[in-house]
Amino acid sequence: PPVAFTRNGVLAGIEPDLARELERRTGRRFQLVEQDWDALIPALESGRIDVIMAGMSITPERSGRVAFTDPYMRVGQMALIREADAARLAKPESLKSPGTRVGVVGGTTGDAFASSQLLRAIIFRYQDTEEGVRALQSGQVDYFIHDAPTVWHFSAAPESRRRGLMGLFTPLTEEHLAWAVRKEDDTLRRQLNAALREMRADGTLQAIVGRWIRTSVEVAPPR
Repeated sequence: PPVAFTRNGVLAGIEPDLARELERRTGRRFQLVEQDWDALIPALESGRIDVIMAGMSITPERSGRVAFTDPYMRVGQMALIREADAARLAKPESLKSPGTRVGVVGGTTGDAFASSQLLRAIIFRYQDTEEGVRALQSGQVDYFIHDAPTVWHFSAAPESRRRGLMGLFTPLTEEHLAWAVRKEDDTLRRQLNAALREMRADGTLQAIVGRWIRTSVEVAPPR
């Protein structure tokens, strides 16, 4: 949440809403297919899916295997902590303290940041966001690091008060979210970019993002 998740048995969030809008604008039929994070790029390469819409950040390593569209949001990694620990953990230097327990979703850019920058931390890797947030809530980790939309969501959502969580909004990295297609599928990439430009120009992109993130979010300009 809020990028793509299952709610009451139905896929919901920013990416499913964008997929439905793309279906309307491109005339293509979009079928949403759930995949584990680590299976996304292999599924694209093998032809089991045609486009990745999963809050994926553009990285050089991924760009070697897939073709990214223009970005639709500028984000970065941020940290989520328990409100009760704010006095102890909210200072920027606390994240790099020896023995700090940091939760991430394995294989993400949050994992890459923690592995390369938090060399004295103890890193715990989880299957998905909800598992990582539960680990934070239960005290298994001190910080949970994930994309900014995740931290914004869990900081602003009403249930976050019940969970006792708060976000630290200083970005730890700078990244751009985009969709990915096969390198040879340039026709689809151009079609998605054209629809994205339309959505940015008429305000649809910001409206969809704002529906799920109740904060001010800057939409990424075209590259």
